[in-house]
Amino acid sequence: MNMPDLSRPAASTTAADAAGVDFTALDAAAVDSLRSAVMRLGRRLKHQRVDESLSPTEMSVLGTLARCGSATPGELARREHVQPPSMTRIVALLESKGLVRLEPHPDDRRQKVVSQTEQAEAMLEESRRKRNAWLASLAEGLDEDEWAKLRAAAPVLEKLAHLTPPSGS
Repeated sequence: MNMPDLSRPAASTTAADAAGVDFTALDAAAVDSLRSAVMRLGRRLKHQRVDESLSPTEMSVLGTLARCGSATPGELARREHVQPPSMTRIVALLESKGLVRLEPHPDDRRQKVVSQTEQAEAMLEESRRKRNAWLASLAEGLDEDEWAKLRAAAPVLEKLAHLTPPSGS
């Protein structure tokens, strides 16, 4: 498959052309299907939360802290693609709920470092268990061949989730 050139202006209305991507019709259909399925599955997974009082953004920040470790609010804002003042409000809400703590930055007294609490770790673990159980129950509807293909695709989807688009996209 050719690598997409996402910087080209769109000139057509097909899924591939609208994105400026040089795909075959089969590739375009696969991308369209993947986008639709991932979005639908993501929306359904969001409803499988343990703590309904947290927004998806707050859960995302806790997930980022769990994956990446402690960070300044500015670093979190960059990772979460939000403006720093928004992250400051999110961190304050999470702190008021006992899910993060703020500590002095070791090198810069003007900054704080945000860390998740044990309460947040336990909530995230329970959330993962609930979502995994939900996905496993869905997977029971797959036949052996479909399940084998999904197992094989999981590492590729994980990689795709962490790739950065080419510059200029």
